[in-house]
Formats: sequence, C-alpha cells, structure tokens
Amino acid sequence: STTASLAMGDALAIALLEARGFTENDFARSHPGGSLGRRLLLRVSDIMHSGPAIPIVPLQASLKQALLEMSNKGLGMTAIADGNRLAGVFTDGDLRRTLDAETDINRAHIKDHMTTDAVTIEPDLIASAALSLMDERKINGLIVTTPNGEIQGALNMHDLLKAGIV
Repeated sequence: STTASLAMGDALAIALLEARGFTENDFARSHPGGSLGRRLLLRVSDIMHSGPAIPIVPLQASLKQALLEMSNKGLGMTAIADGNRLAGVFTDGDLRRTLDAETDINRAHIKDHMTTDAVTIEPDLIASAALSLMDERKINGLIVTTPNGEIQGALNMHDLLKAGIV
C-alpha cells in the first residue's frame, strides 16, 4: 500500500506540474546546482577560454608558429584568424595528416594546412549543445564565434568534463 501511495503522489505531482506549465528550465532555475540544472543553465560563454587564453595565430603565420601556439595553450587546436574573423582551424588531427605528408614544418605556412570549414559554436548556446555537436562531428574541440565569424573563444571536451556537462 505504501508503494501505491507513492505512485499516486508522484502522479498527482506530475499532473500539477503539467497543469501549471512547469518546464525543464523552471526546474533548472529552482535547482541550479544539480546536474540537470547545470546542463540547462550553463552557456558556452561560461566555460570557454577567452582573451589571451584563446589559441590563435594570424593567417600569415608559419606552421611552426601555429604548433607553438597549440602547445602553449594546450587545447589541441589553434584558430587561424584573418583579422578578428575565423579563417580556419588547425588541430592535432591536422598535424598528424601534415606529418604523414612529410611536410617541412620549418618552411610550411599554416594557411596551406588548416581546415577551412571549421566547426564552430556561438557563445550564447547552452554548453550541452557543444557536447552534442562534438559527439555528432566526432571532434574534441570547438572555436566559439559570433554568427558573422568573429572569434570569441575556444573550448574542448576537457572543459565540458570539468563543468560537469559530460
């Protein structure tokens, strides 16, 4: 009989929540510290690397400069900028392909080896959308841009893990 009472109480609570139009976002605001609240409230801008922490080199950079930037910032990628707009990205995977092609790293230019159709995300999206995008595209990092391509930040899977999104 206690199980039946618990089930009836849960059914009444759900019916009341539905009647009042209570949504996941309402739950998240009531319980921001929980995992559901965190997944619904945390934005890309809250966890992205920004300012000097963004791995970024100009379009005219050498491949060697890009590799140094990747190593210094530790995100496994670097954005390639044409002014303040994203021209491409160079990742650890791009590095492996470049080395397989026996490229002379000391003479190569990043514009000849970058990925021009980089996967990006906007800063105001929820962080769990970044996780979904990375999972769907089988990648480990994203450059954060405005809709017109201005670089705002960068994040990788480790940032999502630290934030409790994964």
